[in-house]
Amino acid sequence: MSVDSLLLTPQIAQYLAQLQKEEDPILKQIRETTEQHRKGSMSAARETVALLVWLARLIGVRNYLEIGVFTGYSSTAIALTLPEEGHITACDINVTHTQKAYLAWQMAGVADKISLYLQPAIFTLKALLQDGLSEHFDMALIDADKIATAEYVELCLQLIRKGGIIAIDNVLLQGRIIGDTNNSPSLLAMREFNRQIINDERVYSITLPMGDGVTLLIKK
Repeated sequence: MSVDSLLLTPQIAQYLAQLQKEEDPILKQIRETTEQHRKGSMSAARETVALLVWLARLIGVRNYLEIGVFTGYSSTAIALTLPEEGHITACDINVTHTQKAYLAWQMAGVADKISLYLQPAIFTLKALLQDGLSEHFDMALIDADKIATAEYVELCLQLIRKGGIIAIDNVLLQGRIIGDTNNSPSLLAMREFNRQIINDERVYSITLPMGDGVTLLIKK
């Protein structure tokens, strides 16, 4: 039995990557193309998306909500996992990035499973609630602007069914969550969110040192 966690060296990370199932060619193409983008670090890490896919299979996700699409890596991976009747509601505001995502969905043959809303996600989430979709979704991924994270979670808690999962990516902000003294609004917002969520009695929460840090919530 080990008391301390193993330090994740580049060599260990490479070995763990070799233990993953071979990546779908479409996903590999999206990931490698995105890595060349000047904002490539905005994409969810391969291992984080692999975990989300595993969780989607575990709980039998049919209705999935994604806040922050970027170039479509995570949404494509989930869409390929969903059953034939499965559906993704995707929220973003960037036309250029989501055009790349739409091309990826078409290449993967999953575009008909995805509805994209190009407006601030807060508007979309509130509209979904007004449309009577409370507790409609099985799982949600929040991978968007950090200042609004807490508000996204509040709305997702209304949209996700009991026993459903909410995943929040980038909770470590590339390590800046500790030791960074610039106190930017995003940094302060994520520090406050990380502090508050562990005591939220509405969810079971766990934060994993995977990718840029991912927090998983199960709605009670």
